[in-house]
Amino acid sequence: MINIAIPKGSLQNQTLQLFAQAGLEIRRTEREYNARIDDPRVGKVKILRPQEIPSYVARGYFDLGISGTDWVMESGADVVTVAELDYGKQGPGKVKVVVAVPEAQKAESARDVTPGSRISTEYPRITKKFFDGLGIPVEVENSFGATEAKVPELADAVVDLTETGSTLVKNGLKIVDVILESTSELIANKASWADPEKREEIQAIETMLFAVTRARGKVLIALNVPEDRIEEVIALLPSMKRPTVSKLYNSGYYAVQSVVDRSGINLLIPLLKKAGAEDIIEVAISKIVP
Repeated sequence: MINIAIPKGSLQNQTLQLFAQAGLEIRRTEREYNARIDDPRVGKVKILRPQEIPSYVARGYFDLGISGTDWVMESGADVVTVAELDYGKQGPGKVKVVVAVPEAQKAESARDVTPGSRISTEYPRITKKFFDGLGIPVEVENSFGATEAKVPELADAVVDLTETGSTLVKNGLKIVDVILESTSELIANKASWADPEKREEIQAIETMLFAVTRARGKVLIALNVPEDRIEEVIALLPSMKRPTVSKLYNSGYYAVQSVVDRSGINLLIPLLKKAGAEDIIEVAISKIVP
């Protein structure tokens, strides 16, 4: 049985949705930070700040946790990354930890930051390591939020997390460098990962979660095709491996199925119909287990 730490804050809603879609619904108890999952493989479930989760997992308080790449690196926690789940506050994708300076500065990259500059950030460890690597001495000052508002009175530049950069721009800042890209990670305690029984349970949870993330943005398309048009239709169909093709009983038709990107389905269906496909059906996919 494994214990799991779930992130609160910006990753919370996406995490709750992911677990629910994976058939591992997280149910809150009467205490706000305690939860449960009705699964025999899962024991304690705790909802904590993502900043804390890597360290708690590394120290063995939890076997498994979800946090961002940024907080795994900032904490320096020695954990196993089981999988990248590839979602953030707004949904699928990655965010960036960036260096930003006042728009008026002529700096084009972090190498142009003036030695001795005050850098405000929620990532002091990452920031110091980055500027040390550039050989630029800076004063790293820990920020507890609203980092972009510290310039110019309290800081000369910032290292901050951003999805679009719009908040930085609104505060008169421009991005001059990207330190790292961050996404949600499923992380495990090293001792738990080395334990065969717990590792099997961890991998079972990962299979269900990854099946959901893999299915996002995909649909199943099914269609019937006359025998004399099958090659033309197959040539149009992208697929994960190869389309599934079967002969329809007592007819001159084939049934074809394929998994395709939802984003291009509006262009694909008219092309398939023009190529001779009939009875086209688009079906939503909840999970894909490779």
